[in-house]
Amino acid sequence: MRNQARVVVIGGGIAGCSTLYHLTQEGWSDVMLIERDELTSGTTWHSAAQVTNFGMTQTMVGLKSHSIALYKELRDDPDYPVGYNYADGGIRLANTQAQMDGYRHFASMAAGMGVEFEVIDAAECARRHPLISTDNLLGGLWDPHDGHIDPAQLCQALARRARLAGAEVNRHTPVTGLTQHPDHSWTVHTAKGDVRAEIVVNAGGYRCNEIGAMMGVQHPVASMEHQYFLTEDIAAIAEAGHRMPLLRCPISDYYCRQEKGGLLLGFYEQDCRPWGMDGIDPNFSNDLCPDDLDRITDVLEGAFARMPALMETGIRTVVNGPITYTIDGAPLVGPVPGKRNAFCIVGLRAGLGEGGGHGWLLAQQIVHGEAQYDTWIIDPRRFTGHATVELTSLKAIEDYQNEFRFHFPHEHRPAGRPMKTTPLTAVLAAEGAEFGTVNGWERVDYIRPSPDFTETLGFRFNEVQAVVADEVRAVATGVGLTEVSGFNRIELTGADVHAFLDRMTCGAVPRRPGRVGLCYLLNQLGCLKGEATIANIPPSHRGGARVWYGSAAASEFHDMDWLRAHLRPGEDVTLQSLTNAQTILVLAGPKARAVLSAAARGDWSREAFPWLSVRETHVGIAPATVLGVSFSGELAYEIHVPNESLHAAYLALRRAGEAHGLRLFGSRAVESMRMEKGFLHWKADIVTEFDPFETGLDRFVRPEKGDFIGKTALLERRARGSSRRLVTLAIETDEAAAHPGASVREGGRIMGTVTSADRGHRTGLNLAYAFVDPACSVEGTSLTVDILGQPVAARIIPAGPYDPDHARMRG
Repeated sequence: MRNQARVVVIGGGIAGCSTLYHLTQEGWSDVMLIERDELTSGTTWHSAAQVTNFGMTQTMVGLKSHSIALYKELRDDPDYPVGYNYADGGIRLANTQAQMDGYRHFASMAAGMGVEFEVIDAAECARRHPLISTDNLLGGLWDPHDGHIDPAQLCQALARRARLAGAEVNRHTPVTGLTQHPDHSWTVHTAKGDVRAEIVVNAGGYRCNEIGAMMGVQHPVASMEHQYFLTEDIAAIAEAGHRMPLLRCPISDYYCRQEKGGLLLGFYEQDCRPWGMDGIDPNFSNDLCPDDLDRITDVLEGAFARMPALMETGIRTVVNGPITYTIDGAPLVGPVPGKRNAFCIVGLRAGLGEGGGHGWLLAQQIVHGEAQYDTWIIDPRRFTGHATVELTSLKAIEDYQNEFRFHFPHEHRPAGRPMKTTPLTAVLAAEGAEFGTVNGWERVDYIRPSPDFTETLGFRFNEVQAVVADEVRAVATGVGLTEVSGFNRIELTGADVHAFLDRMTCGAVPRRPGRVGLCYLLNQLGCLKGEATIANIPPSHRGGARVWYGSAAASEFHDMDWLRAHLRPGEDVTLQSLTNAQTILVLAGPKARAVLSAAARGDWSREAFPWLSVRETHVGIAPATVLGVSFSGELAYEIHVPNESLHAAYLALRRAGEAHGLRLFGSRAVESMRMEKGFLHWKADIVTEFDPFETGLDRFVRPEKGDFIGKTALLERRARGSSRRLVTLAIETDEAAAHPGASVREGGRIMGTVTSADRGHRTGLNLAYAFVDPACSVEGTSLTVDILGQPVAARIIPAGPYDPDHARMRG
């Protein structure tokens, strides 16, 4: 075993083998894999190993497409062919119109990645899979690429190719410890000696937290027992004359695929069980959990009803093994939060089907700093301090129980809630607030008009539209109040703060005390990394001059890691997170100034406190920091209050607002209003695949200023020309909004993809943002957008159709 390597990958399942192989494909050969036992001795060896192209985001479809292409190549390798049943086809069943609407949307989204799905009716489902009944069935989604692969052969083939490219694989080599050095390199301690590594990768499967503990972190990964069995031969399969398609059934919570002359059936029972919560036996390797078929009786009955032939066959083998889950079901692939030169590829519940793509995207991040797709959907930093294993186990149970039931728009499932609250959460609940979650925080979605009001979830406009329209009307004509919990807030102090921020951002950094500005951060490739509100707070009795960096709630770990990684030795800058110490109250509407003036001493006139100002004050008796900024397009104030004083500030504003008809509103109203203003969301419209020119943020770029991160690459990108342009679309339907990922077409040809969409209640427009081909990005261009499976007419309009001169925001 070598005693040093550029990268050490810990874990020899599909995650580790794929990462090792793809690192060599990116040109790094000084890489090593260390496995405590044999390759594939964890979850990989007992995987059902289904390989589908289905995903609920374009990134997931893209990485699955890469997996399929790679697996086909390995299947056809004459020197080491891998057993891969490709293109048996697969059906995801549905028995509600809302599920069918979702399948139509996912088919449109996949088409933008060059993947063709087909939405079929119940009769066609039965024709393609002759073992199923059409009782209580509307139809399904057909994936022609669906299949399954031999897990052990796949991992051995990847390891073999990596070795041929110069990588080293060490089996039967337990890792006993990890030590990080001041230069951020690592020593990997093993039972066979130490290895010095520049970078370490945790690919530890269900033992990922044993490895995480060695570096002082805990990953939000929990394991669930999962059972499947193999049947005896079924005569109808032989009689069909073709291989059975794979089947995934949200109606009865099971899946099946052909295995020789019988079937492999897997179950997602409601009486499911976490595994390994109190530790894992060190000798558990190439091992299984005890069978427990009594747990799956209810699911099995549903499977019998859907596939009567099952009642005429026997069970040949039962498998019950652990599979890993995260809080939202997607894996953790990318940088380890709070650590340098540490990455992870863990929580891969569908590891065999997706692992080729996950390793591919991780290797790109390690070698190049970014992947070719925006990988936020799988980024480990999307979860922050609330992401305990205890919470993860509750969400894993919930996800397991709903394995094939996708999330609908605006659906926030109840397990593990409430996790993060403020002093106002219960107060707002008593006022009728319906909550969603953002980075674990409970955040007001809308105010229910009556205690028994419920929302019909789906992809069409529903009864909440009228509620949101009323909230928007109240804000636009009077004044509204809402809480924005979890907003990311970093305080920067030190003599070099402005020079540091100038280097970190591509535009002008506000320097004058008491002023606020919006800035954008780029990565080394010249593409958008972050968006931040920069506020220069003058010195006062609360402290010296300081800068507040504010960004999306979900960016809490992401932005702190990015800023810390770029501090230079000796640079006089101190970063302190205030995210969990303060909360924002947003006061918005043409009467907002009157309400604030009644609640806080001082002159709040337009002349004394113009747009983009910041001031420390008291709201009632509560200390507060007020920013004159707006995400709604109306005159608005962000009132930042320490959590211990939040209730006092809220009461003061409510009392001051009584004379002005103040109303509560929620984030759904904010979403509608920001669409009308042309304001963008981080990781919806602001992604690492595009630069600020492509995203329509030209006014925030100052190429003439000194050096900043990504400047050279940005200017090179601008010289080459845009690959896409972000445009605003007005869509001609009142039935539904577009949804992120929907395809935008011209003459039937896909020309772009929707990023955000909503109805604008002040303009009466059904709006969407989309990245489209520059050739069809001119205002006035007629296009179509796929909505509920149909092309709907749309036209490109100027961005920000509501109050384009910003007169209302300026008051």
